[in-house]
Amino acid sequence: MHRLPKSPWVRWGIGFGIGLLLFVGASSQFRSKATLPTLDPLPQDPYIQAYFNQNQAATYTDPYRHITRHGDDLEQVVIDAIATAQTSIDVAVHEFALPGIAHALAAQQAAGIPVRVMVENSYSTPMAKRGNPAAIAQLDDHYQAKASDQFDFIDVNQDGVLSEAELRDRDALTILAAANIPLIDDTADGSKGSGLMHHKFMVIDGRSVVTGSANWTLSCTHGDFNDPDSRGNANSILVIDSQPLAQRFQQEFSLMWGDGPSGQPDSRFGLQKPHRPAALVSTPSSAIEVQFSPTSKTRPWAQSVNGLIAKTLGQTTHNVHLALFVFSEQAISHQLLPVANRGVAIKALIDPGFAYRSYSEGLDMLGLTLPDHNCKRDDSIPWAKPLTTVGVPALPPGDKLHHKFAVLDQNVVLVGSQNWSQAANTTNDENLLVIRNATVAAHFEREFQRLYDGAELGMTPQLQQTVAKQTAQCGG
Repeated sequence: MHRLPKSPWVRWGIGFGIGLLLFVGASSQFRSKATLPTLDPLPQDPYIQAYFNQNQAATYTDPYRHITRHGDDLEQVVIDAIATAQTSIDVAVHEFALPGIAHALAAQQAAGIPVRVMVENSYSTPMAKRGNPAAIAQLDDHYQAKASDQFDFIDVNQDGVLSEAELRDRDALTILAAANIPLIDDTADGSKGSGLMHHKFMVIDGRSVVTGSANWTLSCTHGDFNDPDSRGNANSILVIDSQPLAQRFQQEFSLMWGDGPSGQPDSRFGLQKPHRPAALVSTPSSAIEVQFSPTSKTRPWAQSVNGLIAKTLGQTTHNVHLALFVFSEQAISHQLLPVANRGVAIKALIDPGFAYRSYSEGLDMLGLTLPDHNCKRDDSIPWAKPLTTVGVPALPPGDKLHHKFAVLDQNVVLVGSQNWSQAANTTNDENLLVIRNATVAAHFEREFQRLYDGAELGMTPQLQQTVAKQTAQCGG
């Protein structure tokens, strides 16, 4: 039994009634977003389906908070894919906390279909072992908030106690363990862990791949449990029917899995893996390049995933649309500048939590440079011709722009787990797809336009405040 002092939400009896009350009482800006008309759905490619948790062309009811909202149910997308498995299911996902997916995997394991799961070591401990006040109180603010939200989610009857029944019903890692599904994290190689095991993919039957930017959590799909205004960090998931692509992801999984639990510590994460150059595969309607990180700094940068991003951006002829959680890789900005100088129209949205930090390439594109909190300046090179089409999207309260995609010329999509940062490129376990398919690109273009409409661009009030604060602290 695990007891945790109740948060204010719980003391006031959080549940559907309170969720509904707060939903009705949300801000006028949020109400206007919530009442947007439902758009006509776009056609899907037969081999590559794209889904978005804030998709304005779909509606669903959140299975846990019971909120009907715009969006694709990303959890159900994964569950439906799991149901197609005939021979094997391999999962590598940074964070796994969705019980619906866990129950679906458990059912397939019970049916005789082998399931293997891999997560980041920071998220590999079931709530049964960490759901107590002392353990949660020792976490930093970020992890403490996540753990408290998950605790309240599992505590269905809101009595402050996690019963065994509640854990078996709602704690994803407990569900997997009860089903005897083998699970490892990035300490399986005998180390203290890689940079980040940041993948978010699943391979089914060595034939199809489920991948994208979404972690398998409430915050990345449906929305924070204790915040009824949240609609989940803006994310996408792709379901791709391609045996050649699945084989590439299977090879990546096998390198990291090694002998698995209780085997030899031969798992290979991070830079222990051999360099895997970009590979070209195809479906009947698409050409797809796939590459995995990290790449050692001893190799030419052009051979890395960020190098592939830059090369692909350089091929653009008309427009570049970016929706990025983080954009901090200076070398990509250097490669993007000549694209802008030859007249290609560039629009960029970056998560508000990262857009105006000193290392953000969004500042370069805006023609600005800012010192960090220690008043030090990096090697930023502000663009001589600043863009006015760079900014931050308007998001539901508590949510983030978690996307990592670009749409080029309405025909090419760059998407995957990889943030556009040096750490992702040279330290983390990551993936990137370059998909050349106008039908798929149309879905990402619509998602970009949804975010761009109403975005704050250029010298926003938030940016003005940041500049004023840093000027006051560090001088002009």
